[in-house]
Amino acid sequence: MNDSLVIAGREFRSRLILGSGKYASFELMVKALEASGTDMVTVAVRRVNLTDRTKESFLDHIDSKKYHILPNTAGCYSADEAIRTAMLAREVLDNNWIKLEVIGDERTLFPDNQGLLEATRELVKEGFVVLPYFNDDLIVARRLIEAGAAAVMPLAAPIGSGLGIQNLTNLRILREQIHEVPLIVDAGVGTASDAAVAMEIGVDGVLMNTGIAGANDPVAMAEAMNFGVRAGRLAHLAGRIPRKLYASASSPVTGSIE
Repeated sequence: MNDSLVIAGREFRSRLILGSGKYASFELMVKALEASGTDMVTVAVRRVNLTDRTKESFLDHIDSKKYHILPNTAGCYSADEAIRTAMLAREVLDNNWIKLEVIGDERTLFPDNQGLLEATRELVKEGFVVLPYFNDDLIVARRLIEAGAAAVMPLAAPIGSGLGIQNLTNLRILREQIHEVPLIVDAGVGTASDAAVAMEIGVDGVLMNTGIAGANDPVAMAEAMNFGVRAGRLAHLAGRIPRKLYASASSPVTGSIE
């Protein structure tokens, strides 16, 4: 079945996007990426030495021919800071894609939606493919799309919390209302069932990092997330049976199968 994820005209075989931080070693990261089946990897620009390539970094271990690198502006607390970081990433990496984060609160890492909109508008004008991380807010999603976002990425729970899908109703509303661009759940996924739940409601993809990198066995968890995303997507496409209050016999009382 050809069921690829398409963002800004680019086709991805996997609907699972992985972060590259928090692994105990680069070797472990590489093994987890392989087990996940992903073909897009995010890299935090502010946490990677882009100017001095004589020093070892994540980029030395990520095969850019195999994985699409998605720079991100993690750690930026203003629109101006995020824009400068995106510009640096494009200059050094020759990559006009950016996962846009503008953080509004240091403790919760919740997004600054106003700053995010400002940065999205500016970066789209500068020719970037912008994938913004935002609160699960339908109005903000619409404004981001109007600003030119290539996808919208609502949080499922606070970054790195592993709480799973805490805002299922809001995500369902977003799925029902947003069709112009891909809807990708970002942040809060802790285990494979969380990923499956997100995919079952019809989101187009899931992005995660800590849920895999922080697991006791990151490689095994990466494989589990791979299966979870794929199972959830297939279940969504198949269509679940209606929920009923009372029992319904599995075998018909009358009639026969011919």
